[in-house]
Amino acid sequence: MRLSVLDLVPVRTDQRSADALAATVTLARTADTRGYTRYWLAEHHNMAPVAATSPPVLIGYLAAQTERIRLGSGGVMLPNHAPLAVAEQFALLEAAAPGRIDLGLGRAPGSDPVTSAAMRGWTADVAAERRRIDEFPSYLDEVAALMSPHGARVALRSGEDYVLRATPAADGQPPIWLLGSSMYSAHLAAAKGLPYVFAHHFAGRGTAEALAVYRDEFVPSATTPAPRTFLTVNVSVAPTRAEAERLALPNRVMMARLRTGQPIGPIDLVEHAELLDLSVAERAVIAASDATTVVGTPAEAAAALHGLAERFGVDEVMISPVGGALRGTDPATAPARVQTLELLADELL
Repeated sequence: MRLSVLDLVPVRTDQRSADALAATVTLARTADTRGYTRYWLAEHHNMAPVAATSPPVLIGYLAAQTERIRLGSGGVMLPNHAPLAVAEQFALLEAAAPGRIDLGLGRAPGSDPVTSAAMRGWTADVAAERRRIDEFPSYLDEVAALMSPHGARVALRSGEDYVLRATPAADGQPPIWLLGSSMYSAHLAAAKGLPYVFAHHFAGRGTAEALAVYRDEFVPSATTPAPRTFLTVNVSVAPTRAEAERLALPNRVMMARLRTGQPIGPIDLVEHAELLDLSVAERAVIAASDATTVVGTPAEAAAALHGLAERFGVDEVMISPVGGALRGTDPATAPARVQTLELLADELL
């Protein structure tokens, strides 16, 4: 089984953004040297606990500090961006780090409606926002065409065709992966003949149904002749299960606040999270998070990941290391997250 990493570049209460980025560099280097397959960066906006706002910028930053691991977006939220801009960014990354770049694309905005409008210059009304989402399938086609050697043809009013190509022209093309957490994405990935990643770490339900639809409806394409898929899961690993559970608590609290509509700030330190007086609704979210999180010793986590891979028929699992930090931790480090990668590598890679 292959292991990969999903990184949201989490920001703790004891960190500046610069500290969170320094911790991400260490995490990426650990994944690079310990045999992980790929390292993907998320796109979220205007969220205090997340510093991953621009996957292509982060990918370029990490490409210069790693040697072999594949780097990608998990994902670029395509309705936020012009297809040509995305195609050019990833063509440039592929030229700079040939054979190491993945382009993961998603349909969600990765933010609240106000932030989404600000991302597009405050010009989009509700109807325009809906059109951008409805046009997502055609945006996928545009990105693929723009990165191809033939480019995309634009029909001009004069009747002539204008050819657009993403530049610089890289020697290869980053594979496009479709990301999702719903049946919509499963149907679309199958129809387009694209590799598909299900966000099990976020949804925790519907995974089997979505992957079954994807495989049943898959239409082979020139780039993907057979269904290709994996899933994501939150993971906290430590020498003892009690320690792993304790380190997972700050992330679970943050998700509980998010899902119950509470304001969210940077992620708490472990000791502070343990003292919080959580509401009944927040405790219910935390109790339900076992469906999206693997927590335990290296042997327990390895067995759980093997179980997920077998249950959902995948040969790769992408982990989001969610271990929090204790009081007194160097702000520029994330030792619990590094520990998760190292202990799993010792057990599985």
